Amino acid sequence: MSETLLKVAGLKARSFEGTARVFDSEDACAAAVRKRAYQAGDVLVIRYEGPRGGPGMREMLGVTALIYGQQMGEKVALLTDGRFSGATRGICIGHIAPEAAIGGPLALLKDGDRVRIDADARRIDVLVDEAELSRRRAAWVAPPPRHTAGLLAKYAQCVGQADAGAVTHKGPVEWPQSPPSS
Repeated sequence: MSETLLKVAGLKARSFEGTARVFDSEDACAAAVRKRAYQAGDVLVIRYEGPRGGPGMREMLGVTALIYGQQMGEKVALLTDGRFSGATRGICIGHIAPEAAIGGPLALLKDGDRVRIDADARRIDVLVDEAELSRRRAAWVAPPPRHTAGLLAKYAQCVGQADAGAVTHKGPVEWPQSPPSS
């Protein structure tokens, strides 16, 4: 993966390997967690919540609070192109850039993929062969924008990526037509 943010203070486990459960929004993940439709060893992936996809980088504390409320906080990991608050605990990695909405690495993940996280080595590895990832990259199509008019639509067109501060530019930001290589 590319640029990410992992808060390591208080981590009991600094590595994790599990099976991806992919959600295209925070709301979809929260609904699954409320129903306990996940299990120990899952890597919950919340994509399309980055600066452009959200738009605006929603804060994922609600999902992490639900997970900890179910005593699953140390048993799962969470990846997102969104953000977390300072109260987030466990292996939760946010600000993944480039974000899924422009074809970043989270856009290529599928349910069942194996994901390895090593905080000390500062690595996130998707344990899928490169040929399969290349096929997925070639087939990826950007999702329709969540907002097509108004201020949020304009913001989504003009905002940069989280690793560069998610700042807005004067006009629409040109993104590649196909996802960047991870």
